[in-house]
Amino acid sequence: MALLETRYLGQTLANPLVASASPLTRELVSVRELEDAGVSAVVVQSFFQEEISYLGVQRGRSKELDPYGGELSFFPEPLPGSFGPEEHIERVQRICESVQIPVIASVNGTTGGAWLEYTSALESVGVAAIELNIHSVPADPEVSATQVEQELLAAVRQVRAEVSVPLSVKLSPFYSALAHLCRSLVDAGADGLVLFNRFYQPDLDLRTFKVSLNLQLSDSWELRLPLRWIAILRDVLSCHFAATTGIQSSSDVLKLIAAGADVTMLCSVLMNEGPAKVGRLLQGLETWLDQNGYESLNDLRAVASQRHCSNPAAFERANYMRMIRPA
Repeated sequence: MALLETRYLGQTLANPLVASASPLTRELVSVRELEDAGVSAVVVQSFFQEEISYLGVQRGRSKELDPYGGELSFFPEPLPGSFGPEEHIERVQRICESVQIPVIASVNGTTGGAWLEYTSALESVGVAAIELNIHSVPADPEVSATQVEQELLAAVRQVRAEVSVPLSVKLSPFYSALAHLCRSLVDAGADGLVLFNRFYQPDLDLRTFKVSLNLQLSDSWELRLPLRWIAILRDVLSCHFAATTGIQSSSDVLKLIAAGADVTMLCSVLMNEGPAKVGRLLQGLETWLDQNGYESLNDLRAVASQRHCSNPAAFERANYMRMIRPA
């Protein structure tokens, strides 16, 4: 039977299946179900900058904690049972103390700033790593691409100064020079890159002309974007790679490992099919590796990365032309 072990953010994991941040990773009971199902690590549901902002407004620290200057009317009211930073940290601590698999804390915001001080508190309760998710849509035409990237890099440097545990950065694909930015993130202290943050796009209700929020979970075709970029970056950056978005089957996992991913993050497939899906994915990985003569997952890793291509830029251009030109 082929070995499925892999390394990610300083941890030796039993397999490449990691439960990404979602409602399934919010509560201890569901995290235990995921552990029992076979995931090798879990990313706890994200802690949002705006959640800290509500507390900051209440305590008179809005200028320090809130990128919107106290204007939070666009954001949803806290749900019943919601909790502040201290309660979130306590919940993460209970999870860390109650499971055997590594627990990764996720912090999600739009900028750096005082709110990132909470990452050191998360480290203190036993998380194995921090996943930083800086996600925004720059809508101001006065804000340049350089400014957007510099703010992201500043946030990474800030978290790196706050914590000693490994740090990953979950990225959007929408940067003008993605490869250069990724290298800069690694230079700024990122130990891993999570590719990619899913871009949720609202619709418009023609009856009311209001934004219509219709969440659609990902499908396998969406993994082509992380597949491409992990293959490009794997051998030119010294960091770990996590693939996320569109992972639905064992075949999807195998493709991403062949491109160079260290782990694959699962969300939509678990939301749709439940934790029992993990066992089926693991069985599919073992069967394929055994049937194709691989003794371990590591033997497959990066066999399809761009290190096997003498001119990656020409390769990309040629494939583009083949795709759109008639035969």
